[in-house]
Amino acid sequence: MAGVETAGADVAQRAVVRPCETEGELLACVELQKEVWGFTDADLIPLRLFIVARKIGGQVLGAFDGNELVGFALAIPGVRGGRAYLHSHMLAVRLGYRNSGLGRRIKLLQREEALAHGFELIEWTFDPLEMKNAHLNLERLGAIARRYNINQYGTTGSPLHGGLPTDRLVAEWWLRSKRVETLLGSGALPQFKVEETVCVPAEISGWKSSEADRWRAAQVQVCNRELLVSAFSRGLAALECRRDEDGNGALLLGRWDESWSYGS
Repeated sequence: MAGVETAGADVAQRAVVRPCETEGELLACVELQKEVWGFTDADLIPLRLFIVARKIGGQVLGAFDGNELVGFALAIPGVRGGRAYLHSHMLAVRLGYRNSGLGRRIKLLQREEALAHGFELIEWTFDPLEMKNAHLNLERLGAIARRYNINQYGTTGSPLHGGLPTDRLVAEWWLRSKRVETLLGSGALPQFKVEETVCVPAEISGWKSSEADRWRAAQVQVCNRELLVSAFSRGLAALECRRDEDGNGALLLGRWDESWSYGS
């Protein structure tokens, strides 16, 4: 997930968020990938997958400013342990529409649509070095993360990835859980005991994009990989994300009771 959330809140309210309906709207999603991630053609999700997703119980949701597509989410159905879920493969928001709450609006429609079709879980992956995405996922949506995938997508041509292994945390969004319903109802997450903290320096994005400093980002990635894999193996989960005024971030880890996943 990338390109999430330099506009005001009025933008989020002006945009219409709804399912994409025409082939032209799906093609606009394909084109927006290039703009948001800087993908080469080899890395692009093609039009036909967007078409197939809509036909097999997945989702293609768009955010429209007038007739212009300014954001989208793509999800496909999956099964794990006998339980059906949605895998949200992409969430993209055009640069001029970020920091407006629009990404969250798309995700909330995704939740609504998923529940209407009988899904109680949506998963997606996100870069553990990108604290803005972590903040949206954990703090603003109430997802949790307790699985770490090393080099999930291999090396890509996106400048956002900086040539590093595409390590990813797996976000689990338990749509009917007490955690999510408390957050959506009150604006606050349930309290928990913080057992470990994993920190990410504010300079990480600059390091990833600089050939001279990329080794610094790689060093943080390897260190945090070891910390998170170890913590998850001991039953901890990333439950919150904190950022200070300088942009430094921290993942806060605590215990997640499996019974909390299925409702309040």
